[in-house]
Order: sequence, then C-alpha cells, then structure tokens
Amino acid sequence: MQRSRVRSFLEEFPWIHLGIGIFGNLTFVVGSVLFLYANLEPTGVWLFIIGSSGMLVGSFGELLVRIERRVRGRAAQ
Repeated sequence: MQRSRVRSFLEEFPWIHLGIGIFGNLTFVVGSVLFLYANLEPTGVWLFIIGSSGMLVGSFGELLVRIERRVRGRAAQ
C-alpha cells in the first residue's frame, strides 16, 4: 500500500511543531523582557502575542502527534 502525503507529513510533523514551539518560546521571552523598557513596550506586546501563538500551535501539534500515534497503535493491534 502506498503511503499518502498526509501520513508522510504527519510523520515529520513533530519536528515542525517543535520548531514552532521553540520559536514561540524565544519570542515570548524576548517580548517579556522588552516590557521592561517603556519605549520598546509596543514591540514587546507584539512579540509576546506572536510567541504565545507559537507556543499554542506547538502544543496543538504535540496533541495531534500523540493522537496519531495512539490511533496507529490501535490499528496495528
């Protein structure tokens, strides 16, 4: 049976969502530090929002990978 593109993508997905999560964490931390400086606060707000979004996407990605692994485990039994 030929593997679908979607299934192949899902197998590589852990690396993608991990990268998005790390990017989110870094921008979140940088944005948080920029809150300490009044003139950089608007930039900090945007980095904070972008970072929070990246962490959320990374978490959803991890959830999808775990669900996919559980479904594959049940299908193999």
